[in-house]
Amino acid sequence: MIVCPECESDIDVEEDEVEEGEIVSCAECGTDFEVVTTEPLELTKVEEEDKDEDEEADDKKKEESEDGDY
Repeated sequence: MIVCPECESDIDVEEDEVEEGEIVSCAECGTDFEVVTTEPLELTKVEEEDKDEDEEADDKKKEESEDGDY
């Protein structure tokens, strides 16, 4: 079980089943974390700016695929 660095609640993810780069979320506070290392397990908070950039990239890909559907 992983402990949320923000609210100290348990995050329902098995430590031996996560991989580096994976995003895990706390069900209690809703904060997203990226797995930085697995041995030892280290999490870093995903900043809102990072999430916005990911959403913008997804939107751009969607627009490009829609443009090519003619």
